[in-house]
Amino acid sequence: MQSQALEFLQELVDIPSPSGFEQSAQRLVREQLSLCTNQVTTDVLGNVVGIINPGGYPTVLLVGHCDEVGLMVRYITDEGFIYVAPIGGIYPQVATGQRVTIVTEQGPVSGVINSAPVEKDHQKTQLKLEDLWIDIGTKDKSATQALVAVGDPAVLSPTFLQLNDDIAIARGFDDKIGSFIVTEVLRQLNAKNTTASVVALSSVQEEIGSRGAQTAAFQLLPQIGIAVDVTDATDHPGIEKKKSGDISLGSGPVLHRGANVNPVLGKLLIEAAKHKNIPYQRRGDPKGTGTDANVLQVNKEGMATALVSIPLRYMHTPCEMLSLSDVDNAIKLLVAFIETLGPACDFTPV
Repeated sequence: MQSQALEFLQELVDIPSPSGFEQSAQRLVREQLSLCTNQVTTDVLGNVVGIINPGGYPTVLLVGHCDEVGLMVRYITDEGFIYVAPIGGIYPQVATGQRVTIVTEQGPVSGVINSAPVEKDHQKTQLKLEDLWIDIGTKDKSATQALVAVGDPAVLSPTFLQLNDDIAIARGFDDKIGSFIVTEVLRQLNAKNTTASVVALSSVQEEIGSRGAQTAAFQLLPQIGIAVDVTDATDHPGIEKKKSGDISLGSGPVLHRGANVNPVLGKLLIEAAKHKNIPYQRRGDPKGTGTDANVLQVNKEGMATALVSIPLRYMHTPCEMLSLSDVDNAIKLLVAFIETLGPACDFTPV
């Protein structure tokens, strides 16, 4: 991955952007998209859209969501401790003892998440989010309220770290890696002559129900919609491959097959990968997927939909892990596929 792209990725994943509070991340995406197209817009929900070749056909919508899971300030005790509600699927057991950053109107406020000591007789009791509190080191409620307000969002504090040439960890790869990829695809295609109109959508509020992608797709009405997200890698202890499939870091992006994927589109993506010798993996999804691809597929009269995923270890934890080569290969695959499109494309399954 080139150094400029790596800098963009690091800055993007380090910016706090829990669902409903994506503005800072979207400002960065908008800035990057404006470098490769003159047509960049933001809608009322906060979705950011960049378009190249707007008069082309078909219209291909590439979607990566920029929101991440997090917490929200719900209640402040008389002693100044902060109780929180979840934003998306955050696990209490991985939050305990973590440093946290609360995003306030006055700027970031640091703290630590903790819970009451667990007695030996209750070590097997499942921890609940309502058992946790944030301590920002204040002496009472008024001191806390001078810094933090009810409704302020928070994220766990770990930031981007590259472990070696290929493996990186960060808090927000799910799914700011998708926003990164669709932006980089647009950057590369802008230097080429494409028949298709290509739309990059950095969507919002996916972690709480794909709300941004649903409204944006209704407005844009593309013929093709490809969600770019992450999927669980199964190459670490504690995962049953016979239930979850065989997905490894560094073996290429994942192409999905099942009800949420148009069979013609799915086949063309595989052909593009084979033609360019791009490594890829397969995953079977017999039902809908927990991604923006769900709402794309059933938007208005429907569209040809696919899902391209980056293998990810430790999803929704402070240290999600991925392979940078998988990211590069996902970008190459999407560019190669879009270059094959022409006005005669028909994605009707027969």
